[in-house]
Formats: sequence, structure tokens, C-alpha cells
Amino acid sequence: MKEKCVEVNLRKAAIIGCGFVGSASAFALMQSGLFSEIVLIDADRDKAEGEALDISHGLPFAKPMQIYAGNYDDAADASIAIITAGAGQKPGETRLDLVKKNVGIFGKIIPEFKKRDFQGILLIVANPLDILTYAAARLSGLPENRVFGSGTVLDTARLKYILGEHLGVDSRSVHAFILGEHGDSEIAAWSSANVSGVPLNDFCEMRGHHDHIKAMHDIAESVKNSAYEIIEKKKATYYGIAMSVRRICEAIVLDQKSVLPVSHIQHGAFGIDGVPLSVPAIVGKDGIEAAVPISLSDEEQDALQKSADALEKVIEGLDI
Repeated sequence: MKEKCVEVNLRKAAIIGCGFVGSASAFALMQSGLFSEIVLIDADRDKAEGEALDISHGLPFAKPMQIYAGNYDDAADASIAIITAGAGQKPGETRLDLVKKNVGIFGKIIPEFKKRDFQGILLIVANPLDILTYAAARLSGLPENRVFGSGTVLDTARLKYILGEHLGVDSRSVHAFILGEHGDSEIAAWSSANVSGVPLNDFCEMRGHHDHIKAMHDIAESVKNSAYEIIEKKKATYYGIAMSVRRICEAIVLDQKSVLPVSHIQHGAFGIDGVPLSVPAIVGKDGIEAAVPISLSDEEQDALQKSADALEKVIEGLDI
């Protein structure tokens, strides 16, 4: 039986999962000043309480807000629920094993929002990102514009950073996207990349770089392998994704209508239907307002289709 619908508190966020990513996201959101209330939820209540206390003790240096451990009743009126909960891949475990395990975890989390008639936005951050975005959309029954994943927002930031370093230019002046799966089949949309309106190859030559094919290959591989490199060195990645969560929340709370490559179920764009993957979309207070019809080369479209095909095979094996 559904509980009575509660009015959305636009200045309230809920974070489900207080591991490295969840706690780093809570810290980033505390510093942002976007919210006046953040509730942390974790299967380990003590972990949530510890993180809430640790972050709260820095509030005299930030803006007034409440940060506390709670339950799903406390999250019912949040404007954004950020779901980072999920199991990590263990040695000898296949990707499909991890998918089924985390879809099972979502099978316990998402119904808690559904039965409370949650009226906010579900932002999925747990991995495998695209598959769990699909699971959340199906399990929640919410309009698809209000259920989406952080997608390739971080991958795109990595691309901009590495390109900025390569060209010796402010990464904020680099305009380029990583599209497709948040994973090994992601693609760099080189054909539309530019630096403040100057086509990328032209800008590269201006900066003394002429071997474009090799540079594009090396940079795309560096972006794709960034997470693996960080995990090898420090066992986990969390600061970059926490800043990505902050950026997405900023677009929603401030209704910025920002163009971000978030993961959402496609319905015909690039010939893809029923599969979640990242393409640029306008993000504002109601979630995804519209997809942005980015121009892709034939090769990039083929690669995007292959990325969609890989995700579709995994979806076909799910019991949702």
C-alpha cells in the first residue's frame, strides 16, 4: 500500500550508500551549499551515522544545513535521491555476476521509493551504471525523465582534462563528449570536438600537434583506462565522481538547463531504442528536458550502436 504523497523539499537530498562514492558525494554537496538538508542511508547504520557526524563537524566552515543518518521515510520528500549503493566486483566474478548482484540490491532499494510515492529525481551512480539506470527506471515506475544515471559526465570531464593538458589550454575551454556506455565500449565523439569553437584538429596544429590519429587513439584509451589506473594505485575512485554528482545536482537544483552526457533510456536517437546509454541531454529542475541531437560521423554512429548492442545483451539476461 502506498503511503501518502509528500511535498518535495527542493533543498533536500538523500544519498543511499555511504561507501567511498556516497560519502565523497555527501562531502562535495555539503561544500556546494545547494542543499539545506542531506540524509544519508546505508545498510550499516553506524557507517551512515559516522559519515554524517564527520561531515557535520565541518559545518562551521560552510553553510548551515542538516546532515544526518536516516531511513527511507526521511528520504521520501527529497528532491534528489542519489543511489551509490552496490557491491564491488570480486576476484573470479564475471561482469554478469556483478550485474545480477547489484540489480538484486536495487530490487530492495527502489521499491522503498515507489511505495512512498517518491516525487523527486533518482540519480543513479552505482555500477554497472547503465544497466542499473535501466533497472531503476523499470522498478520505480517513475517517468523516465526523472530516472537517469551520472553516465559519462565524469568520463567527459576526464577527456576535457587530458585534452587540456595535451594542448596546454584551460580544460573548461575544451568542448567534447564521451558517449555510449559508462564502461569499456564508450566512444569519444571527436567529430564534434572543439576548443572554444575552433575545430579540434585546427587547434592541435596551432599548438604544434600534427599526428591526429595517434593522439586521438592514445587520449581515448587514457580516458577509458583512467579508472583502472586509479584503482590500481589507490584501490578506488571517488573524488571525480563526487564532483560529477555535484555538477549534475547543481544543474537540477538551479534549473540551469545544462547540456550533460547523462545515461538515460533511448527512444529512437541514432536508431537506438529501449537501451540506456549516455548522449548529451538538457538537464534542469524536472530532470532530463530533452536530448541534444549531437552530430556524429558514420564511424562514431557505428561505435555507438555497438555500445548499445553490448548493453542490450546484458539487459536481455535480467529478470526485471
